[in-house]
Amino acid sequence: MITKTIDYQDGSTQLEGYLAYHDTGAPKPAVLVSHDWSGRRELACKGAERIADMGYVGFALDMYGKGIFGADGDADRNGALMAPFTQDRALLRRRINAALHAVRQLPQVDATRVAAMGYCFGGLCVLELARSGADVKGVISIHGILAPGNVPNETITAKVLCLHGHDDPMVPPEQVLALETEMTRANVDWQVHVYGGTMHAFTNPKANNPGFGTVYREVAANRAYRSIENFLGEVFGKS
Repeated sequence: MITKTIDYQDGSTQLEGYLAYHDTGAPKPAVLVSHDWSGRRELACKGAERIADMGYVGFALDMYGKGIFGADGDADRNGALMAPFTQDRALLRRRINAALHAVRQLPQVDATRVAAMGYCFGGLCVLELARSGADVKGVISIHGILAPGNVPNETITAKVLCLHGHDDPMVPPEQVLALETEMTRANVDWQVHVYGGTMHAFTNPKANNPGFGTVYREVAANRAYRSIENFLGEVFGKS
């Protein structure tokens, strides 16, 4: 596997993505991997490597800026980093579309076949990518925040997959139902997979705070990654 960091920009903001792929000499479909609220750290980079092992190009994008990271368990800092984007969905959409533009320029990438997935805050980011009308094949929200902001949606062309823990205190059932209603009204090809006995951040091995609602659950994580592989195979035309 080849991994490297890639500098790119959103206006004057310098950003740094993490690229992972197996070199077979031909351009491959790519998957943007959007990080949780702590920034482009291990979870997102390992996610990009998982994508590479599925036969695609993984690109862990950067929402915050080069060298800007939060930390595990630091809710105050992580929340402060995330807040400008949850409060300003136009900013969020512009920032993640900058990553989409950057990955399409890479010689390893088949620019006509790009999808996106994201963890927690990153799940919200990829849903906003779809809501922005971006030309991507599909988006996957992994224990993501689902609620829309106050920016109107463009026509959604991406297929949508949401992987959700039923006991996630940050995303109550009514938010899930609201997303299903939103996607149905927009004529989107959507799926929601709900895992029982599962809280927020269930794919993150470092999540172990039941009081906060973030707990790793291996069986749900394994099910989620199988669903991700199936979904990507479908949207990229492999099955």
